[in-house]
Amino acid sequence: MKRLKILILTSIVLVALLGLTNSFIEPEYSSGREQLVAINQVEKQFPGRNEILLYHKQKKELESAVAAYFDKAIASGAVVGVGVSIVKGDSIVISEGFGKRNIKNKETVDGHTIFRLGSLSKGFAGILAANLENEGKLSWEDKVKDYIPEFQLGDQQNTEKITLANILSHTAGAPYHSYTNLVEAGLSLTDIASRFKEVVPISAPGSLYSYQNALFALSGEIVYQATGQDITKSLQSRLFNPLEMCSTTMDHETLAKKANVALPHVRWRRSWRPRKLNDHYYNAIAAGGISANAMDMGRWMRFILGHNPEIMSKEAIEEAFQPIVQIKGRSKYYQRWSGHKSSWYGFGWRIHKFVEGNIQQEKTIWHHGGSVNNYRNEIAIFPEADLGICVLLNSHSRIAKQVIPDLYAIVKNVYQQTGDQLAFQNAIED
Repeated sequence: MKRLKILILTSIVLVALLGLTNSFIEPEYSSGREQLVAINQVEKQFPGRNEILLYHKQKKELESAVAAYFDKAIASGAVVGVGVSIVKGDSIVISEGFGKRNIKNKETVDGHTIFRLGSLSKGFAGILAANLENEGKLSWEDKVKDYIPEFQLGDQQNTEKITLANILSHTAGAPYHSYTNLVEAGLSLTDIASRFKEVVPISAPGSLYSYQNALFALSGEIVYQATGQDITKSLQSRLFNPLEMCSTTMDHETLAKKANVALPHVRWRRSWRPRKLNDHYYNAIAAGGISANAMDMGRWMRFILGHNPEIMSKEAIEEAFQPIVQIKGRSKYYQRWSGHKSSWYGFGWRIHKFVEGNIQQEKTIWHHGGSVNNYRNEIAIFPEADLGICVLLNSHSRIAKQVIPDLYAIVKNVYQQTGDQLAFQNAIED
C-alpha cells in the first residue's frame, strides 16, 4: 500500500511538471490554485495507478501524432499557422500551436496565440440564448418584432411569426446570406433590421434552412433588449469570466493591441502573404465577432461537454443542440465525411449523425465551421465520446474540410491502442 501511494504521488507530481511544459495550464494566468485544480482533476478522473500512467501515455502519444499531422501540413505549404485544442473527458489534453503567426518572420503559434473565430461565434450566441432561456429571461418562441419593432420580413402576418428560434436556426425564411454585405459594411443591427422589409421571403418561417449572418446577428439585439446588457457583457459575465477564458476578445481595438495574434494570410503564387486585421463583424458579435486562442477554446469545449455544471447545467446546454431543421443535400463538405448519415441545424450549431465501420448505431457530432478576415476554423464536439476538437487556422487551408475527421481518427486510434494495453496490463496483474 505504501509503495502504491508513492507511485500515485509521483504520478501526480508528473502531471504538474507536464502541465508547466506542455501548456496544460496557461502560463500567462497560472497560479498555485490553478495548478492544484489541474492536479486534482486528473487525480479525481484517474484514481488508480494504471489509470494515471495511461493518461500520461495517451497524452504523450496524442501530442506526437497531432504534431506529426500538422508538421506535414506545414511542410507541404497547406498551412501557415494553427492552434489546436483537444478535450477528452474532464481534461484539456492538448492546447498547442504549430507554424507561424506571420510567415514573413519567426513568430511561432502556441496555445495562447489568438485567432479570429468567424462563425464559431454563433455557437457562443446559441448557448448564451440557452442560458437566458433557462433563467426565464428569453423564450425560443419570443417574436423578433417584440424586441425590434422596426424589423419586418414579408407582410405583417409573416413578420409576426418569426421567432428567436427562427433566427438562431436560419429558418426565418430569408434568401441565403441576406444582407451579409451590410454587416461587412459596418451598419448597425437596428439599421439592418429595418431594411429586411425590402426582402422577399423564400419560405414560411420555420420551414426551410437558409444560412444567414445579418438575421442571426439580430439575436444580439434581442439579448440587449431582454437583459439591458450588451451581448458582449452578457457573454463576458455569464461565460467567459466564469470559464477563465482570459484571452477571448470581442472588439477590434483590443485584438489589435494583443502581442500574440496570428495574422491572416492569403495565397500568393505558391506561398502565402500576410494581411492586416480588419474590423468586420464587430457590429454583429453573435454572427462572427469573437476571437480566442486554443487554450480558451479547450475551456469552452470542456464546458460544452458538461464539466462545469456550476456555471450551466448539461441539460440547459443541450437545449442549443436541438435538431431544428434538416440541412438537405450532399454538397456540403461535412456531408461527405465518412459514415455521415444526416445533418441538422440547432441554435448556432450543426448537428450531424454518423456511423462508424460495421456498427450501425448512430453517433452525434455538434459542429460548426468559421471564416472571417481570411481565417478558417473548425470545432466539433462528440458527446458520446466525451471529446472535443477545435482547429484554428490563419489561412483558408485546404485541410480545413477534412481536419475534424482526420483528428478524430488520430484520437480514436491512440485511445483504443492504449486502452487495449491497459486492459492487457490489468489482466497480467490479476
